Formats: sequence, C-alpha cells, structure tokens
Amino acid sequence: MASLNVGNLGEYLREQRRTAQLSLRQLAEAAGVSNPYLSQIERGLRKPSAEVLQQVAKALRISAETLYVRAGILDERDREELETRAVILADPSINERQKQVLLQIYDSFRKENGSDADSGGSGAGAAGTGSSEL
Repeated sequence: MASLNVGNLGEYLREQRRTAQLSLRQLAEAAGVSNPYLSQIERGLRKPSAEVLQQVAKALRISAETLYVRAGILDERDREELETRAVILADPSINERQKQVLLQIYDSFRKENGSDADSGGSGAGAAGTGSSEL
C-alpha cells in the first residue's frame, strides 16, 4: 500500500511543482532538501517524512495535510476535515486570531457531534453559543 501512495504522491508533487512553474532544483532549494532526494520522491522511489512533506508543502504553498493523505500518513477519511481546515487557514479576508478561533469552534462542534452521534443528540444548542462569541 505504501508504494502506491508514494507513487501517487510523487505524481501529485510533480504536477504541483509544474503548476507553480518551479524546476526540481528550485523546489528542492526552497524546501531545504537535496535535488536527488526530491527527484526520488517524485518518481515514487522514496517515502518522505512528515517534516519533509511540510517543508515541500510550504515551498509549494499548498496544504501539508493534503500531502500527508497522499503519502498515507493520514487516513483518507480525514480528508474533508483537513480540506475544511485548509480553506479556513488560506482565507485572506480574516486574520490569524480569527482563523484560530474558527478552528477551535470547528473542533468543538466535531467533538460534540462525534459524541452525540451515538446518542442521537443534536448540535443545535452549541451553534448559537459558539457563533455569538465572534
């Protein structure tokens, strides 16, 4: 399973690098990894660590979580949550404090709904109190 994910990751990284109009050498330098190592990742020969993926994501200005899922570090079922977080963090119309508050509210709703799912409860009561604090 890991080798399939690594290949998928490599193809995705190559596509993102080309979209960003960066050479392999430029991306390697921006991410702080060696050119041959990055080449091996793109060709699916190496499975990078989460730290390396974070550096590459930062250099490409994409979500590190997306790379984690593609590399098999995070479970695919967490993808929706990660995409929601990425959208919140990428929104230029709100400041960093507001982004963190939104993420905290989002986490509390997910926790509440996760624990209430078994008992059939509703999260409607928390929605009113959470939104009034913004």
